[in-house]
Amino acid sequence: MPWTRYHTGGCWTRSCAMLMGVSGRLYKERLKQEGMGTHEKALKFLNQDYEALKQECLENGTLFEDPQFPAVPTSIGFKELAPHSSKTRGIVWKRPQEIAADPQFILAGASRTDVCQGGLGDCWLLAAIASLTLNEKVLHRVVPHGQSFQEEYTGIFHFQFWQFGEWVDVVIDDRLPTKDGELVFVHSAENNEFWSGLLEKAYAKLNGSYEALSGGSTTEGFEDFTGGVAEMYDLRNAPRDLYTIIRKALERGSLLGCSIDITSAFDMEAVTFKKLVKGHAYSVTGVKEVDYRSRMERLIRIRNPWGQVEWTGAWSDNSSEWNYIDEEEREGMVQMEDGEFWMAFPEFLRQFSRLEVCNLTPDTLQDDLMKKWNMAVFNGSWRRGSTAGGCRNHPATFWINPQFKIKLEEEDDDPDDNELACSFLCALMQKDRRRYRRHGQDMHTIGFAIYEVPDEYHGCQNIHLKKDFFLTHSSCARSETFINLREVSNRIKLPPGEYVIVPSTFDPSKEADFVLRVFTEKNADTEELDDPISADLEDEEEITEDDVEESFKAMFRQLAGEDMEISVFELRTILNRVLSKHRDLKTDGFSLDSCRGMVNLLDKDGSGRLGVVEFQIMWNKIRKWLGIFRQYDLDKSGTMSSYEMRLALESAGFKINNRIHQVIVGRYSENDVLDFDNFISCLVKLEAMFRSFKALELEDGTVDLNLAEWLSLTMSG
Repeated sequence: MPWTRYHTGGCWTRSCAMLMGVSGRLYKERLKQEGMGTHEKALKFLNQDYEALKQECLENGTLFEDPQFPAVPTSIGFKELAPHSSKTRGIVWKRPQEIAADPQFILAGASRTDVCQGGLGDCWLLAAIASLTLNEKVLHRVVPHGQSFQEEYTGIFHFQFWQFGEWVDVVIDDRLPTKDGELVFVHSAENNEFWSGLLEKAYAKLNGSYEALSGGSTTEGFEDFTGGVAEMYDLRNAPRDLYTIIRKALERGSLLGCSIDITSAFDMEAVTFKKLVKGHAYSVTGVKEVDYRSRMERLIRIRNPWGQVEWTGAWSDNSSEWNYIDEEEREGMVQMEDGEFWMAFPEFLRQFSRLEVCNLTPDTLQDDLMKKWNMAVFNGSWRRGSTAGGCRNHPATFWINPQFKIKLEEEDDDPDDNELACSFLCALMQKDRRRYRRHGQDMHTIGFAIYEVPDEYHGCQNIHLKKDFFLTHSSCARSETFINLREVSNRIKLPPGEYVIVPSTFDPSKEADFVLRVFTEKNADTEELDDPISADLEDEEEITEDDVEESFKAMFRQLAGEDMEISVFELRTILNRVLSKHRDLKTDGFSLDSCRGMVNLLDKDGSGRLGVVEFQIMWNKIRKWLGIFRQYDLDKSGTMSSYEMRLALESAGFKINNRIHQVIVGRYSENDVLDFDNFISCLVKLEAMFRSFKALELEDGTVDLNLAEWLSLTMSG
């Protein structure tokens, strides 16, 4: 019989229904340890293996048809692009050789003009793809080499994307949506080039549909193509050295995008007098200083993914300014009507609202020398009733959010700055929200707050700061705003010390998974703060029948009958009769499962029944736990908030971490509320599992069980 090792940090309080999720998490952690999820060992999205599928098609002489993202209307959209909608009527899925006579994957190298927008509002993505073409090395991380319509063609292609800390390999077939023989969505200026349209399809598959890509921030595409970290600059308050920052970023291969803010829905994609489009994502593709009328003029090059609508002001394709530039210098700078144009840099600052920069390897753009950041990545989740506490406006629940500690010890090396400070970049990203759009959901409004750790908690690991701390301490830094973007990031400077980062949604009870990335200029310790899993169990009562009061014995005899033992069914009757007299407690009554757990906790001989001594011990526990329940029923509603449940459990002697709390809330609460019987059932289960573990625990904090013992233990609860 094989043996299985379980640790104290494991799944003792999870119900059996949670075991598959636990094993899945352990499997993922094992894959990470083996290097899976890196770009060299990308995870296979939906378990589809490109090489194996291609080989199967070669052997069978068939063209690949993707069952995971089929050529059907639901792959296109769900609302404006829903099946049978006016925008999707007449769409036919075709392979490239049905569209063009001589289809090519990439024709004469990938370039910015290969990326023209179709009938989908994903200009943000196209701006990112266009910027991607400026760096061939980065491009081919996303678009792997060796794909074509000529050699070993089987209708299958693949692309790689960064997703929340991991690289994934996405397989697609080459059937693309067309209308009247032309591609509906992204296409190249050359009608027989298809890499950009196939890339868009792979990204649509990753997010659930084409329509899921409508609307977004260019930084989202930047990060998914690079795994880098994005920053945003408000051009109304641009730093003085922004031109230098942009130049350095482009030299390093960073991806840049810009846009003009809209003030109302009527502004969306409205074209200004000089042909700039509001609410539209542009790529920044170059900067250059030119000799103009005996002075140096700073220019910036912008690309519109639409490929046609271009700036018509100074330095546009047909403007007179070019007549004053040396012909040799002008050569190659101006290409007519390709969607790309130049502007004077001061004009750029006036016309555009924001600039987005994605640093490929998180470099500090302000420094002359390239410096690698130190990076820490944390995966977490907000769950209703347990870890979704909302922002600081909700003091009763804010403390329940996940907490992460950062220890800053080394100050920045900046000779021009006399401030004793440590710089770091904090980036909070919510996961997979585009996939929920077809269900009427979208991005949550997210942000974070940072608090200095008080001296008494310095060096402490296993602690989750409670409500009283946040009621009496102000934040020392925070995200500039709570916003409904996929990621919120800010550069922050703080004195050396220990700090707690609290990421949250704006409103409580909003559920999502997230990844928190912390980039520090110098070495810094980072870790998740959480309570240790422990139990302060009282020694089991050593009482005999002689210690039981006569009045209690008389009551027991009346309830138990001639056999002088109480069964699970009799226990339920007794407890529910007692509960009915406590009108201040809201309860549906104890279930058979709850009572079975109580019997199993104290049934020493395996009879499935309780004698008078065992019943007395159980009765004493319930009375003690009733006092705790009333103490934490702060509003005297007869129920307990799931947020206060964690404090109540701690009062009863049980410390649990976020993950265990989520499981308990999911199992024992309803709409974030616990009634008395579920509270008691939870405590009974916790005590039973802790006592079982302690009885079997080895010196290294683990237990060894074979399968039969594991089943016997878990099935008895």
